Amino acid sequence: MTDQNKPMPVPDGDSNIFWQGCKENKLLIQKCSDCSKHIFYPRILCPHCFSEKIEWVESTGKGKVYSYTIARRGGGPAFKDEVPYAVALIQLDEGVRMFSNIINVDVEEVKCDMAVEVVFEDSGEFTLPKFQPAGISK
Repeated sequence: MTDQNKPMPVPDGDSNIFWQGCKENKLLIQKCSDCSKHIFYPRILCPHCFSEKIEWVESTGKGKVYSYTIARRGGGPAFKDEVPYAVALIQLDEGVRMFSNIINVDVEEVKCDMAVEVVFEDSGEFTLPKFQPAGISK
């Protein structure tokens, strides 16, 4: 069941492919064809070498918690029933970082450097990438 009061992503020309990948349970990130560095968040130029030769590649979906916080009060009425929840900056194995929630674990067990893997959560109109401790079944 989805809560229509929660804020949802607003896809644009740069991120449409990312959101379509999520719908297919694929975590897509960009890679520069000139300098070979991975890129996230989606954009039209490589932030490392300014090349326009950007391609979409599938991430392994694995990484580590770089940093996190535990929300003990909801970020608005739509989140009040979900507290406490963990919001983390995930460093993917490809080197890029992305914000997401850590799920399927007690928030008190979330730690920096904890190995995590992507899981996809259908929220109605969107499929959102979230992360759980590596190696557990959903």
